[in-house]
Parts: sequence; C-alpha cells; structure tokens
Amino acid sequence: MSSPTFSPGPREGTVRDVTGMVLTVPKGWSLLPPGDAGLTRRVKAAGDHWVVQEKKGRKMFSRGVWAPTATIEKMRAGLDAERSTEAYAKKQKAAADRREKVQNEYVEDFHGAVLAFLDFHPDYDALANRFAKAVTTHATPVGSGTVARTKRIPIERRAESAVIAWMRHQTTAYDTMTIPRVKGKRREVRRMLAQRSKELLHLYRQGREIPSNCPLKAALK
Repeated sequence: MSSPTFSPGPREGTVRDVTGMVLTVPKGWSLLPPGDAGLTRRVKAAGDHWVVQEKKGRKMFSRGVWAPTATIEKMRAGLDAERSTEAYAKKQKAAADRREKVQNEYVEDFHGAVLAFLDFHPDYDALANRFAKAVTTHATPVGSGTVARTKRIPIERRAESAVIAWMRHQTTAYDTMTIPRVKGKRREVRRMLAQRSKELLHLYRQGREIPSNCPLKAALK
C-alpha cells in the first residue's frame, strides 16, 4: 500500500511532490474531495492512494485523496448501504446527543471561567454577565478555531485570551489599523492593545466610575 502526500499540481489531474516535481495522477483514478471523513478513511485503508494537502499560512488544509475510481465507488456504495440502516441512524443520534451534552457542559464551564477572570465589582454584575455571554457565544462554537477550543492550555487561560481577543476586535480600532509589514510589529500592537484592555478591566474590578463613552459599554449595548 502506498500513501504519499502531495500538494496540488499546476493543472487538473496533477500533483506536486516534496521536491517540487509535477506528477500526473494514474489513469483510472479520481479525486475524492474532503468532507466525508468516514468514506476517506475507508478509501485510504482499501489500497493505494495519494493524499493532497495545501499549506495556507501556518495551517495545512486537505484538498482530497486521489485513489482508483473503482475503489472510491465500491467504498461509497458500501458506506451508503450501511448508513441507510436503522441501527446506523440510532448510533449517529446517540453520538450526536453525546457531543451536544459535552458541548453544553463546556459552554457552561467556559462561561464560568470568563466570569471568574472578569471578577467585576458587584456594581457591574449585569455588565459582567452580558460580557461573559458575548465572549462565550463567540468563542465556544465547535469548529470556530478560537483559543477557547484548544486543550493545550488550562480553561482559565483560554478564558483570559478569549476576553482579550474579543476586546481587541470589539473595543479597539485594531481591525481598521494600518500596521506596517515589519516582523513583530503586529505582535507589538496586539500587546499594546491588550494592556489597554487590561487597564479598562481593572477599573471595573475596582468598582470605579466608568466614563459614559467607555468602549466596552458601547460594544455591549
């Protein structure tokens, strides 16, 4: 079984290997596009195939799998037959229910972590709850790609990062800033804005009087 990985080629029916050489896909093969993980797994396990991936920035994206057309059709037919059964439908529903339960529990835990990080003075409880709900709604959807979805750091740090990221986009001019294309400059700007956001949060934690033109108040209206 052969399973080399390629990047997309310059023309239809071609791929590019790690050395940059352009290869023509074997005759009688078809491209199975990404999107059906179950079918892709079966096609890969069935025999020869070529995996196609493309790097965009720091992320790698699947562009599908080239494999014999007959293999793809056979695996698809078998999987379609399996998916049409009542047993499969029950299994899928049970799995979906489990995922929904896990997601709901995580949303609740994350909301609590955001509130704990905010730690606003009691005078600003109502605002804190609106703020936590806004951050949680934005950050927790499955597949959102936000820091809230990573498991590499504790939930407390995820909550802090999500709050600062939300404030960067909602309470500052970051999205419309013209930032020089100089290495480290964007990171520097983000650090500066994060410090401003933390200073604003500190006022709410201390129970200070907040100006009527507060950008956080405006964003949460």
